[in-house]
Formats: sequence, C-alpha cells, structure tokens
Amino acid sequence: MEKPGYVYIMTNQRNGTIYVGVTSDLVQRIYQHRIGAVPGFTRKYGCKTLVWYQAFDQLDAARRRELQMKEWKRAWKLRIIEADNPDWADLYPSLFR
Repeated sequence: MEKPGYVYIMTNQRNGTIYVGVTSDLVQRIYQHRIGAVPGFTRKYGCKTLVWYQAFDQLDAARRRELQMKEWKRAWKLRIIEADNPDWADLYPSLFR
C-alpha cells in the first residue's frame, strides 16, 4: 500500500518568496523547514510559514501535482493561496487539531 502524499506551499511573508514542495509526512517536513534543518531554498529565503497544502491518497499523485504546480506562473500560485487562505495565516498549528 502506497503512502499518502501532500503538496504544500511555504512562504517567508505575505506575497513574498514562495516554495512548492511534496512530502509523505507533512507535519515532520514543515517542522524541518521551520527550524532550517535542511540546507536549500527554504532555509536560504526564510520560508517558514505554511500557507497552503493539498492531501492525496497516493504519494505519486502528490508528486505529479507538485511538478505541475512548479511549472505554474507565480500569479496562479498566489491565486490558489488566496482562494483557500486569504489572510496568509500559518496553517502549521492547524495540523495538530
């Protein structure tokens, strides 16, 4: 049985730098971004705020969606954030409810 997957968007501030990623463990991966545990784009640009995510039954489906979204124009990514999270609230705490 394949693991579920998540596509997510991190940012450093409202309308700031955005990062699209994929993971099978959303809580752990966002925590790693928040503490800067992994060198790379999110640590370099301070993307520590989870502003959007989408769950999938299968990790492969999430990976396909991530690749699709990485090809999107910035405006499309901003629109998807604004549609679900117009205040750009940090969604990380909501993962524990």
